[in-house]
Amino acid sequence: MMTDSQTPTLFPAGSAPAARAMDFCKSEMFGKLFREGMDLVEETASYLDGAGRDDAKSLNRAGALSYATESMKLTTRLMQAASWLLAQRAVAEGEMSAEDATDGKYRLGSDRPTEQLWPEGETTPPILADLVERSRSLYARLKRIDDNLYADGMPETESNPVADHMERLRGAFSQG
Repeated sequence: MMTDSQTPTLFPAGSAPAARAMDFCKSEMFGKLFREGMDLVEETASYLDGAGRDDAKSLNRAGALSYATESMKLTTRLMQAASWLLAQRAVAEGEMSAEDATDGKYRLGSDRPTEQLWPEGETTPPILADLVERSRSLYARLKRIDDNLYADGMPETESNPVADHMERLRGAFSQG
């Protein structure tokens, strides 16, 4: 499994978003990412329909409400990730054009993780906590890839605040 910090810059500098999308969708990396995402969806569904029900029943009323809330957020996050992955696979298989995949309706929005608020005396069931963490990690990777694939022009690079500030200082003093 690839970690967040292992998401490479895959996309050729200056290539159009559609060309980058097509290259990525046909890559081995995409195949592995697709399998990882779909496996996580399956694993989550199995847990929520099986052992997760027992976990929820073992919680008090407030804990069960927190469990239901967290499982809905988890399911939503994974369905968005799966939809994105399926759209990319459709591009790879020629069922959708790469240009169509650049449309905003196929893009990932920001995942806004909220603090887990479990009632005092209750803890998140360990399997649920693991699934939530893994789904957030997957979504964050997909979001970075989505942002880089469909950015116009050059893929974004991380900003260096110190270097940016030094450049502004150089500019200010060189004009004097």
